Amino acid sequence: MRTLTRRMLWTLLLLVAVDIAVVATAAVLLTPWLVPVRNAVAAHLPFGGASARIAWWIAILTPALVAFVWAQLRYTSAQTMAEVDARIVGPDEYPALHERVQRLAQLADLTPPRIAVADADVPNSFAIGTLGGATVVVSEGLLSALDGDELDAVLAHELMHVANRDATVMTLASFLPSLTNGEYDPLADLLPGGSRYALGLVALGFAYVFSARVLAAPFGSLSFTLGFLFLFAVTVLLGSVALGVFTAPVVVLGRSLSRAREFAADRSAAQLTGDPAALVGALETLDSGVDDRPGTDKRSAYAGVRGLCFLPYGFDTAASSDSLATETRSHPPTTERVERLQSVARSLETGSV
Repeated sequence: MRTLTRRMLWTLLLLVAVDIAVVATAAVLLTPWLVPVRNAVAAHLPFGGASARIAWWIAILTPALVAFVWAQLRYTSAQTMAEVDARIVGPDEYPALHERVQRLAQLADLTPPRIAVADADVPNSFAIGTLGGATVVVSEGLLSALDGDELDAVLAHELMHVANRDATVMTLASFLPSLTNGEYDPLADLLPGGSRYALGLVALGFAYVFSARVLAAPFGSLSFTLGFLFLFAVTVLLGSVALGVFTAPVVVLGRSLSRAREFAADRSAAQLTGDPAALVGALETLDSGVDDRPGTDKRSAYAGVRGLCFLPYGFDTAASSDSLATETRSHPPTTERVERLQSVARSLETGSV
C-alpha cells in the first residue's frame, strides 16, 4: 500500500504539472487580449517592473488552476455518470446494497461513498472521485449477476479505489484525453442548442475590440480585421497543438496506473473481506458471461469511462466503435488478476500477509 500511495502522489503531482502547463499556455496565448486587464491591475500595484509581472502571473495562474482542477473533477464525474445512465440511489430504494456498502466501508474505516446504479444489463462497476467525496457506480446487470460474498468482493474492490485515492486521480486523468479525442465537449454540454454559438460570437467580439491594443492598423479597417483573424487562427492552432502535446503523458500515465490500481484494489479487497476466492469467483463469473466484448484494441485513447471499470468491457459489449467500448490495454488480463489473487489466498492461509 505504501508503494501505491507514493505512486498515486507522483501521478497526482504530474497531473497537476500538466494542468499548470495547460493553464499557463492558455494564459500566454490569451495575453494579447488580456493586456487591458493586466495594465489595470499593474496600475493599482504598489510596485512595478518585474515584480508587477510576477504578481500578474500569480494572480492569473493560481485561481485559474484551482478552477480548472475543480471543473475537471466536477464535469468528468457528471459526464461519466451520464454516459452510463447512472443515478444516485438512497437506502430506501436499494436497502440491501446500501447495507453492504455501509458494512464494508466500516470494515475499511472509510466514509461511505455515494451509491449510484446504472441502467445497464452489462455487469460492471467503477468508482469516481471529486474533491467533495466519491461515488461507487454499479449496474443493474451486476446486481442481477452476483450476490452474497461475490457481490461483497466487487464492492470492496471499488471501495479500495476510493480508499487508495486512485478514484479521484483517475477521474482527473480521464479529462484531457476525453477532451482531445472529442468525447467531451463542455461547451455543448453546458450550453445546449445555439446558446454556445451566441456566447462564442460575443467572445469573438470582445477579442476583436481588445485586439486594438496589440494591432497597429486602424481599428475596423481591412488590415486590422485580417490581422485579428490571423492572430486568432494562430492562437487556436497553437492551443490545439499544445493540448495534444500535454495530453500524451496523461494517456501514458492513465494506462500504466490503471493496471497497477486494479491489482492493488484486488489485493486490498481480498484482505478486507478475508476471502480472495469470492473475488476470483466474481471475476470468472463476469468475464465468462460476456462473450461478445471487443477482443482487440481499436482505440489509442484512454478516456471517459474506459479504464475505470471493474472489468474492461465497460457498460456496453457492442463493437469497439461505440462510445463506451474499452481500450483493453488499460486493464490487466483477468487470468493475471486471478493468479495474483490466488497468491494472496496462499499468503492469508500461511499468515504471511
